[in-house]
Formats: sequence, structure tokens, C-alpha cells
Amino acid sequence: MSAVRVRAVSPSVAAGPASPLTAVGSGPLALVRDPLRLAMFVLTVITISRVHQHYPVLEKFRPAMLLVVAAVGYAYLHPRYLTRKNVFQLWPMRLVATLAILACCSAAFGISLGGSALFILGSYAKTLTYALLIAVSIRHVKDLYTFVWAYVVSCSILSFFSLFVFGISKSGSYVTRLSNLYTYDSNDLGVVMLVGLPLTLLLLTVERGTKRWFLLATLAGIAATMARSGSRGGFVGFVAVGVAALILVQGVSAAKRLMVVLATFIVLAIGAPPGYWAQMGTILSPKKDYNYTDVDGRKAVMERGLGYMMQYPAFGLGIDNFARAECTISPKLAFHRFGGPLRCTPPHNSYLQAGAELGIPGLLVWVSLVVGGIFAPLRLRRRLPKSWRRGTPSERLLYSATSFFPIAMVGFAVPSFFVSFAWMDTIYFMAAMLTGLYVATQAQFAESGLGGRAQPAQPVPTGRLPGWRVRQSAWRSRVDADGALAG
Repeated sequence: MSAVRVRAVSPSVAAGPASPLTAVGSGPLALVRDPLRLAMFVLTVITISRVHQHYPVLEKFRPAMLLVVAAVGYAYLHPRYLTRKNVFQLWPMRLVATLAILACCSAAFGISLGGSALFILGSYAKTLTYALLIAVSIRHVKDLYTFVWAYVVSCSILSFFSLFVFGISKSGSYVTRLSNLYTYDSNDLGVVMLVGLPLTLLLLTVERGTKRWFLLATLAGIAATMARSGSRGGFVGFVAVGVAALILVQGVSAAKRLMVVLATFIVLAIGAPPGYWAQMGTILSPKKDYNYTDVDGRKAVMERGLGYMMQYPAFGLGIDNFARAECTISPKLAFHRFGGPLRCTPPHNSYLQAGAELGIPGLLVWVSLVVGGIFAPLRLRRRLPKSWRRGTPSERLLYSATSFFPIAMVGFAVPSFFVSFAWMDTIYFMAAMLTGLYVATQAQFAESGLGGRAQPAQPVPTGRLPGWRVRQSAWRSRVDADGALAG
């Protein structure tokens, strides 16, 4: 069995100045409440749920910016609250850094330097800063646990707003669906919630009592919100997450997994608004849909996007320049001379967005981040001691995270095919959490006293004679020993 190399983490780094390392994973899990973690917790809730946009007075104070400044300032004054691990040595943050470099190059070589530069400075830089702050704030399993809770709380707020605040309306389709969602639309909401659903299930594996009931209510709220969104891409992603949960999860019986998946589907069916199943039925006949025939439908947009990528293969159109290309260099301009409105259409596909705006290298790096987020934690799981399945709460959380983090990435990978989410916070939050998973696992190994390695599997006696290389090595050892004694 292959081994995991880990480095010991000093007590002052892993647990902060007030608690020794031995206390990090030995007791029950609890939220870390130092000023840095509290600021990042609230920042995550605001970033993911956008709850501040519901309160105009609160939005005027720009709470996200204030929290970033507070977190950066506190981290600068108290560096001991950060991980000592160089997060850029780990593959998720290396890929994020590579995307940042490619984004800057795309601005210089794309179709609009000003448009890309404004997006980088006004939005993308904030997303990257947020992800970096999350990554360097995770020192051990309790920090990881704290930020998982932050995302789940965000989803619970979004669920509450979707059920009791946001209105629903019918606009040219079969289904009555959510409307007036501030920053998100119905399809965007599906991506956010399908990442939160597996993270909620992760916490259910370690929580008991009142917290467990809150998580079950959140799970039901997510399922009902998915129904009210009326998103076909969200429904496909919901099915993908359910299948992934049945296949990938270890440490939970098949009966429990099936029961949870069926329960969430039942809640979705109960919460489905009028016309929902007629809308989902159109998935089976795509050629009859406007997305297949319309000049601004998904099929035509994808064909034009692939053309942009071939036209600008190295650096792309420039980050956030896809819609601008649709109104400046698009082949559909030839048809616009005959009249009709000209739409600066967004890509409606995160993979197409990454490839068209950053070129082929950007597409490869972005897809590596998504695919790596699915398979890398599963590889890590094979290297963890099997005893962690039923170990301490910290050990159970880490072992379960290697199953549920990949499912969360599936929850992003599938519905993001139908929305423009390549530069949004969700994927970068998950990259930071994957980085934190590696750091927390290393800290847990150091605390467990495994000597920096996972315990190897014991060889199983087979009754066979050793091979000729083994016999030859033993013979040479005896000869060398006899020669040394004779000397």
C-alpha cells in the first residue's frame, strides 16, 4: 500500500497559542472562534448566500470588503494563526495560481484589455483573495470543519430565502420557477446548492443532537430549492450527485445511502412547482428545444465559442470577454444586417467559458482543477488508515471528506456545464477546501504519532516460497556476514 508523506505540524501552528496540538483532534469537533476564523466564516456566508443584498442598509457598508481587510490585517499581525504549510506546494492552489497568471495573459492578448482588466481588478482578484485566505486559514481538522459549516449555513439561508422570500413566476416555459434572486439566477442557484448538498451530508456523518436536525432541515431545503429553481441542468446535476453518493461513499451502509438519496428525491418531487416535470421531460427531446434551433441557443453559442477558441488558441478572447465577442467578432453579425435584436450572449457553459476566454491552456488547467477535485481525494482515501472510519470525530470527518468532497465536485462539474461559472467563487472555495484537506490530514497524522506515514497494510501469508530475487538477496547477506566475521 502506498504511503502518504506528512510533516509534523508545530503545536503553535496547528492549534493556536492557547491549545496544544494533542487537543486538536482528540475531543469533539467544534467551531474555531478566533477572530480570523470568525471573519472568514462570516465572509463565506456573505460570499455564498449573498444575504447582505437582501438588506440595503447592510449592503451599503460593503461587508465583504470590510471582512477581507479585517482578515488580511489580523493575519498579518498574527501570522501564527495561519498554516505553516506552503499552500502553493499543493496541486489545487497551484492550479488556481496558474489560472490567475493565464487570466492576466489573456487580458494582454485578448480582444479587450480594458474589459478584462476591469473584471480582474473588480471581481476575479477578490475571488482569488478569498480562496487564498481560506486555504491559509486551515491548519487542522477543526478549521476545515468550521468552513464546511460556513458553506452549509450559506445554503440553509439560500434555502430559506428560496422557500419564503424569493418569488416564483412563469416566463415562456413550462415551469413556474424562482425569480428575483439578486445576483444568482435559477440555474446558478442549482450549482451552489449541489455543492452544499454533499457538504451537508458530510456533517451528518459526525454531528448529533440539535445540529443533526438542523442539517436534516437544510438537506430538505436544498432539495425543495432545486425543485423551485426549475433548472434542467440542476436536475441533471441532482441525479449525478445522487448516483455519486451511492457509489463513492464509504463508511456508510448501502441501505442508509439509498434511504437518504430516496428521501431527497421525494422532497424534490413534493416541492416541484406546476410544470416542473413537463420541463424536465424536454431533456429527452433536445432537438425540439430553442437551445438547439435559436441563433442564441446553447448549440449555436457553443459552436461560436469553439470557433473563438480556435481563433485565439493560446490566450483566448480575454477573461470576461465572451459576451463582448458576441457583439463584435461573432459570425452572427452577418445575419444581424437583415434586422433583429443583437444579443451579447454569455457562454452558458463554464467549460466553454474557460476555453474561449483563456484559450486551450486555460481550458486544460480549469478542467484539471475540476477533475482533480473528484479523483484526488479518492486516491487520498486509499492511503488513510481504515480505523478512521470509526475513529475519533476528527478522523471520521477527514475520512468522510475524502468521499463527500469528490461528490461536491461532481455537484459542481455537471450543472456548471449549463451556466457561466468558471470565474465564480464556488470552484475556488472547493480548491481551497481540498488544499485544507491535505493540510488537516497531515496534521492528524502528526498528532496520531504515525511517524509521518500511513500505517502500511500487513502482508498476508500465502504459503508460497520466496522468489529467486529474495533468496539471492538473503544468500548475499549471509555471505557478507560470514566474510565480516571471518575478517
